[in-house]
Amino acid sequence: MQFGCSISSRSGWAIAICLVWAAHVAAQPYPSRPIRYIVPYAAGGATDIMTRALSPRLSEYLGQQIVVDNRPGAGAIIGTSLLARATADGYTLMMAEIAHGANPALHSKLPYDTERDFAPVTLVALLPTILVVPPSLPVKTVGELIALARSRPGQLNYSSSGIGSANFLAAELFKSETGVDVVHVPYQGGGQAVTALLSGQAQMLFVTIPPALQHVKAGRLRALAVTGSKRVATLPDVPSISEAGLPGLEVYLWVGTLAPAGTPAPIIAKLNGEIVRVLQDPEVRERISNLGAEIVGGGPEQLARYIKAEIARWRKTIKPGLRAD
Repeated sequence: MQFGCSISSRSGWAIAICLVWAAHVAAQPYPSRPIRYIVPYAAGGATDIMTRALSPRLSEYLGQQIVVDNRPGAGAIIGTSLLARATADGYTLMMAEIAHGANPALHSKLPYDTERDFAPVTLVALLPTILVVPPSLPVKTVGELIALARSRPGQLNYSSSGIGSANFLAAELFKSETGVDVVHVPYQGGGQAVTALLSGQAQMLFVTIPPALQHVKAGRLRALAVTGSKRVATLPDVPSISEAGLPGLEVYLWVGTLAPAGTPAPIIAKLNGEIVRVLQDPEVRERISNLGAEIVGGGPEQLARYIKAEIARWRKTIKPGLRAD
C-alpha cells in the first residue's frame, strides 16, 4: 500500500488516507507556518519602518515568523499585484498606503481591481506630511505662499519623489484646492526632493516629518503647515492645514494591512485582533509615534470605507494629463 494521495482504482484505502490528511490540514489552527508581509516599497521608508515596527510583536502574538518582503516598483503596483495573485489563506499580507487609493486615478488600467481583489484587515496609522519651503522664499504662512504662487504662475516648482508619491499627491491636491500653477519636478526619492529645496532648485515640498525635521529645527527649511487634522508634538508651533485655512487639504500617508480577497473571515478577524493588540504595545506605539503618525487600529470595515473615499478623492484630483501611464 502507498502512503500519499496517489489514488488508484485498486485501493480504496488511498481515498480514505487522502480524506483524513485533508481534514488534518484543514483542522490545523491558523497560523501554522510563517506569514509573508509584503511592503511594496524599498526598505527604509515610512511604510517599511512601520511594518518592521509591528512585525516582531505580531510574530510573538501569532506564534509564527513574520517575513517582511520588500517588493518596490511601479508606484506600489508590483507588490500589490503579488498580493492580488496570492492564495487567500492568510499567509500573505501587504502594508498598503496612499498610492493604493490613488493608483486607480493615476493609471488607466491596473493588473488588479483595487476594490474587489483585496480584503481589508485594519487601518494601522495616519502619517501627515508637512509643507516646507526654503527660508529664502518670502513667505511665512500658507496664505502668503498661495498669494505668491498666484502672482507668479508657472514660476514656482515643487519637488517630489515621483508621480504617485505622497509628496506628489499632496501637492496636486494643494493645486486643486487653491487653483495655483506650480510646476512638478520629480526626483529619485524623498532625500533628493528635500535636497532640491535646500539647494534652491524647488520652492515647496510636502514631506513626511522625519526627513525634514532636522532641517526645520536648524532653520534650513521653514514649515508652514501640517497636513493632518491637528498639530504634531515634534513641531508644536506649526499650524494644522485647517488652522492655515485649507481644511480640504488634510492628507495622510496612511498605512493599512490588506489580505487577498476571499481570505476566510475568521482569519481576517484574528489578524485584525492581533494587529490592534500590537498597536497597544508601548514600545510599538513609541516607534510609530516618533514618525509623527497617529495610530488607528480599527476594524476591516473602517479601512474599506477609507480606501473607497481615497479612490474617490484622487479620481477627482488627478486629471488625465497627470496619469503615470
